[in-house]
Amino acid sequence: MLIMSISMLLSNILASSFLLVYGGNFHQDFDLTWGDSRGKILNNGSLLTLSLDKASGSGFQSKNQYLFGKIDMQLKLVPGNSAGTVTTYYLSSQGPTHDEIDFEFLGNVTGQPYILHTNVYSQGKGNREQQFYLWFDPAATFHTYSMLWNPQRIIFSVDGVPIREFKNLEAIGVPFPNKQPMRMYSSIWNADEWATQGGRVKADWTKAPFTASYRNFNGAEACIWSAGKSSCSNSTSIKSSPSSNSSSMGTQNSAWLTQQLDSPSQQRLKWVQKKYMIYNYCTDIKRFPQGLPRECNGTTAS
Repeated sequence: MLIMSISMLLSNILASSFLLVYGGNFHQDFDLTWGDSRGKILNNGSLLTLSLDKASGSGFQSKNQYLFGKIDMQLKLVPGNSAGTVTTYYLSSQGPTHDEIDFEFLGNVTGQPYILHTNVYSQGKGNREQQFYLWFDPAATFHTYSMLWNPQRIIFSVDGVPIREFKNLEAIGVPFPNKQPMRMYSSIWNADEWATQGGRVKADWTKAPFTASYRNFNGAEACIWSAGKSSCSNSTSIKSSPSSNSSSMGTQNSAWLTQQLDSPSQQRLKWVQKKYMIYNYCTDIKRFPQGLPRECNGTTAS
């Protein structure tokens, strides 16, 4: 397997800093949904902060629902001792059979790394966790976290570097999120019963409030779902099988609808997973004594 050099990785990270050309406006795109005044939209809508204290966390959600999209957000996580805190950023529908595409950032004590927790729910079933350390301090400055969700695959990326791919394998009986519109949500909350070192380290409330910051939301390349119709289709439904193509979506810039990992991107994905992945449900034989999930065979799982 080809291993990407550190210099190559750094050059890609530097290049990725120029990916976001659409800054968005939090007043226009999102609603603060809970936490009273702990969530704030600042700087004329260009910055949003969420805070957690001993009484409550806070959260927000997108005004729009999406059915497929390329979503970017820049986050700067809680600095210093963030033990016991969880900051989330995810797409989700509602109900017992909901779909979800999930980034969660598990805090840690000062000097110890955050854990980036990812998961995919389809038709109410999750248990598809992969966890990573990051190759930088996510609390020192803003970094870009992206979800590419098209009819063929879901790709999680950090600063333009792919870290995980979940493919549409409905052909072998694996449910895939492709029928339920989802909103984008984010929150910060107290999870010190389990989040840091299995719950052994609790939140230090003398350090509260714990604050995470958001900027440069980019949902320009996403299919907005409203009144039973998609902004990417002239019909009331979207073709969402693995054979769907961008021409059926009717968008002007729809390359993301059929985007897949090219050879350099596959190389970066393998490098990140080898160097920074710390948990993969597809290798947890003890957890699945009756056999690993169907998507976990070596040729289809990433």
